[in-house]
Amino acid sequence: MISPEPKKTWHVDILVADGFVLTEVAGIVDAMRIANRVAAFPPFSWTYRSAFAGPVDSSSEVCVKAEAFAPKPHADYAFVIGNADPDCPALSVGTQIDRYTFRGAQVFLLAEAASRYIKERGTEGTRMSTHWENSDILRERSSLFDADNAIATEDGLVVTCAGMGATVDVMLAVLRRHISSANLMTVANILLHEKIRDFSTRQPLGGARSSGSGDRELDQCLQIMQANIEDPVPISELVNVLNISSRSLERKFRTHLNTTPNTYYRELRLARANNLLLNTNMSVREVGLACGFPSGFSGLYKGFFGITPFALRKQRRQQATKGTNLGKSDAR
Repeated sequence: MISPEPKKTWHVDILVADGFVLTEVAGIVDAMRIANRVAAFPPFSWTYRSAFAGPVDSSSEVCVKAEAFAPKPHADYAFVIGNADPDCPALSVGTQIDRYTFRGAQVFLLAEAASRYIKERGTEGTRMSTHWENSDILRERSSLFDADNAIATEDGLVVTCAGMGATVDVMLAVLRRHISSANLMTVANILLHEKIRDFSTRQPLGGARSSGSGDRELDQCLQIMQANIEDPVPISELVNVLNISSRSLERKFRTHLNTTPNTYYRELRLARANNLLLNTNMSVREVGLACGFPSGFSGLYKGFFGITPFALRKQRRQQATKGTNLGKSDAR
């Protein structure tokens, strides 16, 4: 009697740093866990890895136990998880990426990890993906970066990804290669993921869609606002483009968003300003100009956030310095 050929187990290394995004880890691990449950032979295994072996805390205060980076990794796939800070030194893992790709493993870089890779290795004219928030930061830091608002962009063995909720889509694309279509659909159904998006799908807030209200004019208005942060479109022009009255647009905003068009647009631009303020070295005036506030930005910012942009930036930098010093003290 001929023994059946053993089923292959596909191994995934998950590279994490302190402050990693739990949503992204869950999107990867839960998809594999469910695939293992519904398949006759569990097809996946995984290992958490970090620069130093031991517990690693997420930004949500959930901890995973990681093994040290492998000098000669034998994984089929590697996922590098973001940690809400594209400048974090721990995300600079170019050597590890090379070790995986050298052995034929495909590497997925999520959100901030993708941004770090783009910053260090991206070239002019190259299309890569990261979370739309990080794209904004990279665009302000370097006019050479042309973000692709797809949820993922594949370039051989390196895939740059938006991360966050889109991690499930990326993971389902990986599962599709190794499990049956029926099992893949079962995994998606268990995750309550009603539509499996391919890599080319636009990020929901990346310019293609801005709302799912079901109101065509409102969704179009929100999309125009999202695409015109630096040079805001006057509400009077918006209603002309939408071919509706100002009163009708006000009613739509009140019904679906419980706010006014002007207030929503201002808060949208202030949220973008806050992101640039805390994640770039742009001057406060430059941040204001980049978000459509040629004058009065500091006063408007304080009225909304309750603190001046200068004070908030100083406060956050002091907190970051304090956290770094505490980490060094703990290491000793």
